[in-house]
Amino acid sequence: MSRIAIVSAMTEELGRLHEHLDPGALCERHGGRDFWVGRMDGRDVVIVLSRIGKVAAATTATLLASHFDVSALVFTGAAGGIGPHVQVGDVVVATGLLQHDMDASPIFPRFEVPLYGADRFAADIALSSAVAAAVADALAPDAPHATDGLRPALAALAAARAAAGLPPHQPRLHQGLVLSGDCFVSSRAQCDQLLAWHPEALAVEMEGAALAQVCADFGLPFAVVRTISDRADDQAHVDFPRFIAETASRYTLAIVSGWLKGPGGR
Repeated sequence: MSRIAIVSAMTEELGRLHEHLDPGALCERHGGRDFWVGRMDGRDVVIVLSRIGKVAAATTATLLASHFDVSALVFTGAAGGIGPHVQVGDVVVATGLLQHDMDASPIFPRFEVPLYGADRFAADIALSSAVAAAVADALAPDAPHATDGLRPALAALAAARAAAGLPPHQPRLHQGLVLSGDCFVSSRAQCDQLLAWHPEALAVEMEGAALAQVCADFGLPFAVVRTISDRADDQAHVDFPRFIAETASRYTLAIVSGWLKGPGGR
């Protein structure tokens, strides 16, 4: 691999990555975005805040592909869990991404992206597998050297579950379908409808499928890794801000750094 792009939608998700860049990183501004170009864990990287939503993600991915000649793109951040076994603190690595608010029917089938002949875009298998391995290592309870960076976040999650009267939960890795749309899913009714349409879906967010479409256009390998910040239900508006403030950046740094140091990031 040559230069790798690392993208998040929110400042809180990227904060610790900026601190982890080697001295001498340079900032280039394109399209109203700051692209930090430098080295991290022995790799050439460009780190950028995409902002929130599908259009913002598509703009950012296009700039990365056209201006920075990146060889791979990893999008990392938070998402709402909708799969029945997906809990706050778990991590989902996407195998495919679909826009749940795409509807050009009756001209095209609902959810199908017009003129692409498909309703979803597959993530790069090798890249996603390498990122998933880094996630598994970061979450493994028997790998203290890997979980040091996550220890405060995991402790905060455990305390929050206990305070809410919930049983202990060891965060887990999931791999599967991630849904994207330009709305914050925050009700049980919305979750139930999404699962009725896409029963295999694990998580919902606001950027991944748009980024995936751009990467497909440019032939750019990509992976999307999402830490579950809330259950995308009626308590999502409470859980999401707390998770973003307290734990999101720790997850991002532990996962990205572990991947870059491992064989998959070489």
